[in-house]
Amino acid sequence: MLVDPQEVAAFCLAALLMSLAPGPDMMFITATGLSSGPRAGLLAAVGVSAGLAVHTSAAALGLGAVLEAFPAAFTAVRIAGACYLVVLAVLAFRDAVRAGAAAGAAPRAAGGAGRLRVFVRAMLTNLANPKVIVFYLAFFPQFIDPSRGHVAAQFFLLGALFIMVGLCVDAAAGLLSGRLGDALRRRPLVQRVLHAFSGTVFAGLALRLAADSR
Repeated sequence: MLVDPQEVAAFCLAALLMSLAPGPDMMFITATGLSSGPRAGLLAAVGVSAGLAVHTSAAALGLGAVLEAFPAAFTAVRIAGACYLVVLAVLAFRDAVRAGAAAGAAPRAAGGAGRLRVFVRAMLTNLANPKVIVFYLAFFPQFIDPSRGHVAAQFFLLGALFIMVGLCVDAAAGLLSGRLGDALRRRPLVQRVLHAFSGTVFAGLALRLAADSR
């Protein structure tokens, strides 16, 4: 057998506990749901999972170790990610200023382009944090047994389980925050506050990513 069922159970429990702990991805998903509704919150959760799939593949193929071995490359990715989050913060604050133009209007469902934008933003936000792949390299080997062979396959399997557990938690957070946002967003002042909150979250994540060198 590729993995020990008991190890898998322990891994899934650890993944659940880590997914429930507030972190950058959870903050991003919650802020998106509050400002744009439950569908956007759910799409943000799916986008984060897509980013984790890329991180899983990179770690399994050894790219994470390369990134960790070259501090300059690690720093470049980190700074680029912080800049991207600053852009999202600026856009959110801009939406807060414009929110008064749609005073009292019910939230509109996002079209295809809007849904794709939410998904891509969430995926890029996850990919912009190189510490995720370093976490993979620190956490996953505890549950991988080289004596079973196919280490890369074990890594991919654990990565898929980690993503599934995280997606369940993140999707619930996105839907719940989105429904709460829908209930509040009908008031123009609240709508502006929610967009401003999203901008503050993105700015905070950018500062955290820029300041956290390792």
